[in-house]
Amino acid sequence: MTSDKKSLSEVLTELFAEQLVSVKQILGEVTIVVRAAEMLEVMRRLHDTQGLRFTQLTDLCGVDYSEYGDGAWQGKRFAVVYQLLSVVENQRLRVRVFAEEDDFPVLTSVVDVWAGANWYEREAFDLYGLVFSGHPDLRRILTDYGFVGSPFRKDFPLSGHVEMRYDPEQQRVVYQPVTVEPREVTPRIVREENYGCN
Repeated sequence: MTSDKKSLSEVLTELFAEQLVSVKQILGEVTIVVRAAEMLEVMRRLHDTQGLRFTQLTDLCGVDYSEYGDGAWQGKRFAVVYQLLSVVENQRLRVRVFAEEDDFPVLTSVVDVWAGANWYEREAFDLYGLVFSGHPDLRRILTDYGFVGSPFRKDFPLSGHVEMRYDPEQQRVVYQPVTVEPREVTPRIVREENYGCN
């Protein structure tokens, strides 16, 4: 489908005219933004359509846009970015989908389309608090089961909320409020005229 006459951007615009928010060339790759409600249908068609065949999901990551562009960002707060690869067509595609709600961001799972999305979605759930409806086993993957919060969100405190340690008296791991005193550290820059010269 992607011939010398038609670019990938043109093909995607024709196929998904009503479902795409935007189609752009960013950093040498085509990037499309898809509405959350139509995401699963678009993903299946990207995977199955002859001439596209994006059969590999190489990465999936959550993004918190709350402080993007030094606060100039006016759109939705949370998005998921999918990096797709078509080995047959030798093409790459970046797909961005914004969650409709900022307070409780929910997107549809793509595990049925790409099985490899399983752990990527768990990671985005764990670190950003993004919920993937239809995921077969959505639970934390990197943080402790008792961990509170989403550590990659921009509003998460640098020192966290709680810390855990082993208590020899109780002979178990205990949780307690963070004991680290907040402080501002300004790095000292050392400049020497002869640095690196022998």
